[in-house]
Amino acid sequence: MARVTTSAALGLGFLLGVLAVALFVPAGTLDFWQAWAFLAVFGTATTAITIDLAKRDPALLERRVHVGPLAEPRRLQQAIQAATSLAFLAAFVLAGLDRRAGWSRVPVVLVIAGDGLVALGLVAVVRVFRANTFTSAVIDVDREQQLVSTGPYAVVRHPMYAGALVLLVGAPLALGSWWAELAIPPLVGAIVARLLDEERVLAARLPGYIDYRSRVRYRLVPRIW
Repeated sequence: MARVTTSAALGLGFLLGVLAVALFVPAGTLDFWQAWAFLAVFGTATTAITIDLAKRDPALLERRVHVGPLAEPRRLQQAIQAATSLAFLAAFVLAGLDRRAGWSRVPVVLVIAGDGLVALGLVAVVRVFRANTFTSAVIDVDREQQLVSTGPYAVVRHPMYAGALVLLVGAPLALGSWWAELAIPPLVGAIVARLLDEERVLAARLPGYIDYRSRVRYRLVPRIW
């Protein structure tokens, strides 16, 4: 299990490094306090989540280590994950370019609110991890996997993606960039495509999912969709 923890730590470090490069290189400066604040919030929260999983649920941590387009077993999800990764990275590059050119004037209170949304989205992710130990980073059904319909799964069918959307909407605000919000619609589209395909897999392979789907009507946002 030490190998898994090391892989998770290296993966998180790599992600934070990529985000830092995507922000500061386009910005052309390290004088970008919004980026530092975002990285502090995101990095602290994700590090805490990783440490918690390593101690409390190492099997789940191992499921989360294998992530990204190449980890997906099917070509459709490989394509969706590749598009998601590019759109996600684009949001940070746009924020960096915005900082360099001075296109946006986002009030400090909204920057702080954006960091709050980032933290809230990660809190939602933690709740999902606590409720469902089978939240793999790839779309698959484990032989021992059981249906979970309590906790956040009693509210929406895809609470992990719901939490991710909260984080994604908050990130451009946290980075002080209105222009970075342009990357959000493609990200939302990729997430919707992913979860619709995931539902088809779960309906075919996870016992009880079809009945669960009829009981919990909403996928991402209660009373909307």
